[in-house]
Amino acid sequence: MYTTVNKGSKKSMISTASFRRVAIFATSLLALFATPMAAAATMSEADLPGESSPILQSIIDSAKQSAQESYTENDHGLADALKDIDYQTYRAIRFQPEKSLWHGENDYEVQFFHPGFLYQLPVTVNVIDADNNATKVPFDKTRFSYDDKAAPLAQHTTDDLGYAGFRVHYPIKNEEYKDEFAVFLGASYFRLVGKNQVYGISARGLAIDTALSKGEEFPHFTEFWLIEPREGQPITIYARLESPSMAGAYKFVIEPGIDTKVDVNTWLFARDDVNKLGIAPFTSMFLYGENSEKRHDDYRPEVHDSDGVLMVTHAGEQIWRPLTNPSRLQVTSLSDSNPEGFGMLQRDGEWDNYLDAEANYHLRPGLWVTPEKGFEEGRLEVVEIPTSSEIHDNIVAFWTPQKPVVAGDALYFAYELSTVEQNPFVSELASVVRTRQGSAVLPGDEFEDESLNATRQFNIDFSVPAGAEFNPKNTKLTVQSTRGSIAQARLYPVADGQEWRATFLVTPEEQKTVDMRAYIEHDGKRISEVWNYVYQPQ
Repeated sequence: MYTTVNKGSKKSMISTASFRRVAIFATSLLALFATPMAAAATMSEADLPGESSPILQSIIDSAKQSAQESYTENDHGLADALKDIDYQTYRAIRFQPEKSLWHGENDYEVQFFHPGFLYQLPVTVNVIDADNNATKVPFDKTRFSYDDKAAPLAQHTTDDLGYAGFRVHYPIKNEEYKDEFAVFLGASYFRLVGKNQVYGISARGLAIDTALSKGEEFPHFTEFWLIEPREGQPITIYARLESPSMAGAYKFVIEPGIDTKVDVNTWLFARDDVNKLGIAPFTSMFLYGENSEKRHDDYRPEVHDSDGVLMVTHAGEQIWRPLTNPSRLQVTSLSDSNPEGFGMLQRDGEWDNYLDAEANYHLRPGLWVTPEKGFEEGRLEVVEIPTSSEIHDNIVAFWTPQKPVVAGDALYFAYELSTVEQNPFVSELASVVRTRQGSAVLPGDEFEDESLNATRQFNIDFSVPAGAEFNPKNTKLTVQSTRGSIAQARLYPVADGQEWRATFLVTPEEQKTVDMRAYIEHDGKRISEVWNYVYQPQ
């Protein structure tokens, strides 16, 4: 089911952390379809690595034990002088590439981030060698250059300090240069890129109680184990995660390439009750796009890292949900059991639609999740936060199990996470190419009845489904809405028949948020993905 929840606060958020300061209440709830009951993602003996991976098993055991104890944060004794620096000073601390881990010894190299500024909970990094021996990588200030205002800061470091995080390099494009393709930095955030992509959307290890009135909890990775990779093989990373409510162990098997792929295994242990657990979370930015009602005074036609969420349900229904920058905090969700896949995408990969030579939004990847285990009854939740700046992430999405997590629960999830360009797979269904909206009347022709001025015209352009020819006698547009009326729905070919356009008018009920679905049928069979849109009247 898709549900829409409008939030009362009109305060513009600047980051996902702002949820901590927002009072949230629901004003509406719509259920479009339900799914059968399923078991929770309870961990079993078959989900444990056992004797085949003794170090990983010890990390899982450590997480289980930690969940039975009180939560404490460890800042590794980070000096206030490093905590209190500003952005420019932090940038003046630079890692020296020749000091990379495995430099000149391996196809992979690892560079480290200095703790301080926003990164005040350093992580411990270990290396597991070919003989399965784990060795801690001590903090080494000689790996960094401390320039300008940062020069005095080297004296405030110790060998036990730990690093803020790290980035992994590998020769994706050619053998002469090792490209950065993965970064683990801050809380449980990590970012990935493929061969022809630039950083945009972020992944997270875990989200807890996002968009709840009690405030969001931000788990953080505390320790990593980097397994020394073999030539031509993926790199494997283990990690420990901690938060006031959860302890966890992670296994990441990362394979860089045209699209970078990660096999993720997650063992979670609850030390406290969790109302909303977010699995495979994404964090991204949407300022404005082709579907935005109010245009920005900017030379760039669109500004966003991602433009929509796609989900393929267990029944094979393909649903596309364009992103928005709402006027008030908005949460939508799609319920299912064992979905085939879901992700947040940058479907629009055309340079002409952005014209930004610095941010290169047309090269931002999407992230696609292929569930393997643990994704029984639950929902894909999308949180959209009002923002006025492109420097702040305002979009969050994740899978959340239907059953609340209680203290003492042990859960296991497995999924593949992959960067993707435009679409994660080729489908025979017609897919949404673009979504646009505008006034239902020409300028100067406003309705005398002001209540009718709220009517909006939506145009959705679909690609032509494989092997289909447009025939108005047996090709039909279906449009459904809640809290709004639909009129003048039509479907016709455009762009010399290369696309089909769906167009209709929608009038909200008393300025209420409208939840809409539209799709194309041929002889009673759906031949397009489902376009789902949540419209907030301005």
